[in-house]
Amino acid sequence: MKVAGLGFRRNASVASLRDALDAAGGSDGLAAIATVSDKADAAALKALAQELGLPVRGISAGILAEIQTATQSEIIKARFGTGSVAQAAAIAAAGRGARLISVRAASQDRMAVAAIAEGDGE
Repeated sequence: MKVAGLGFRRNASVASLRDALDAAGGSDGLAAIATVSDKADAAALKALAQELGLPVRGISAGILAEIQTATQSEIIKARFGTGSVAQAAAIAAAGRGARLISVRAASQDRMAVAAIAEGDGE
């Protein structure tokens, strides 16, 4: 199962999220979009998910904090306990054996980042 993880500022637009996802490799073959659970209800994220016909998976900050990420942001680490919300969410949602296939890509306006992981879905 292939999942895109998204990290974004609360006021990111659908265009920002789409731009980050496109920069990470696009939506082809995705089974879901994932992010930290307290942002899973963001209007822009829900709109993008609806546009793509994908479910949104909210991952708790506690689970994200347990996942080692390829890149590390000290700001994100201090706030969420993980080096990258996008990477950790993608890995957590893709399931057992998940690995990143797109490490991290930012939108041009720097409001959103995306990473894509593939795993067995469990």
